[in-house]
Amino acid sequence: MQQGGGSDTEVTWEDEQNINKLGRLNNRFLLVPLLLLRSLRRSSSQELDIGIEDLKANPEEKSKFSPTLRFGSCSEKGPKQFMEDEFICVDIIHEYSSAATMPSPAGFYGVFDGHGGIDAASFTKINILKLIVEDSHFPSNIKKAIKSAFVKVDHAFADATSLDSSSGTTAIVALILERDLIVANVGDSRAVMGKRGKAIELSKDHKPNSTSERLRIEKLGGVIYDGYLNGQLSVARALGDWHIKGYKGNSMCPLSSEPELEEVVLTEEDEFLIMGCDGLWDVMSSQYAVTMVRKELMKHNDPMECARALVSEALQRNACDNLTVLVICFSMDPPPKIEIISRLHKRRSISAEAIDVLKGLINATT
Repeated sequence: MQQGGGSDTEVTWEDEQNINKLGRLNNRFLLVPLLLLRSLRRSSSQELDIGIEDLKANPEEKSKFSPTLRFGSCSEKGPKQFMEDEFICVDIIHEYSSAATMPSPAGFYGVFDGHGGIDAASFTKINILKLIVEDSHFPSNIKKAIKSAFVKVDHAFADATSLDSSSGTTAIVALILERDLIVANVGDSRAVMGKRGKAIELSKDHKPNSTSERLRIEKLGGVIYDGYLNGQLSVARALGDWHIKGYKGNSMCPLSSEPELEEVVLTEEDEFLIMGCDGLWDVMSSQYAVTMVRKELMKHNDPMECARALVSEALQRNACDNLTVLVICFSMDPPPKIEIISRLHKRRSISAEAIDVLKGLINATT
């Protein structure tokens, strides 16, 4: 690659060592000729034309992308004595809503990891979607509708006298309307998107020891003992657990039921979403799970088998909790094979004339 006159020669390891020697010369040799500086400046911005194959769709292709939803699920008791997990998968949510217009596709998925009994997880599973679509802000302001639904389901559970309000649950839900994906999370379950083989975490684990949660808890007068909120809970946010919250409207309680939301616009690069309780993520990284699911989909293209494979792998890794996993695909096709042409890198080069100048300066000192 050339710019202007003169031929360019790629810098070798030996050239770099010579340049380093030059930097240690006396001040009289540090006045590098303008020709050399121009050559270095000219070459530093040059790049090779070959590189990793561009995996991003152009804007026109992105605007045409329309997801097709399909899912697989797997839920196992694991080594625990009781099963306290619940989950929900709804590919078509039109029947839940009286809205005049509903985008398509429209899907809703959730994982609820109960503790202290299954009542809170079961109650949330049954009611959360209905409360979202019946909210006055749906579908004009979906984020506000989701946040409102989390508060409503938490308070409704407190009022359900036939249930054990001291039980609690984490809750992570994903709502997909056309290309919009919104993930809402309370607790330490997790949602991870596979984007051309790369793991993109769409939720944050609400652990008491995390910096942001610790600051919030301590500001409200809570304490953390050995990683447990007030010495009782291993999560900083949860639905239920009214024996800790005390009463409805107690804004000073360090145990929060407010969800954190993440919104993305899906493109053809976004291949699938993995949702799982902490039993999975305690023994497996997000990237490992995405890599595993992608390989499985390329073999059999069955999200149900992918969910089972993740649970099986977690059990082999000695998971010590209930295990619930959802795999939601955004296309009917398996993920495409990623071919690497070459690594993208910058080419550093200086002209042969500039190298002669360097050699002359170095030789003058020997």
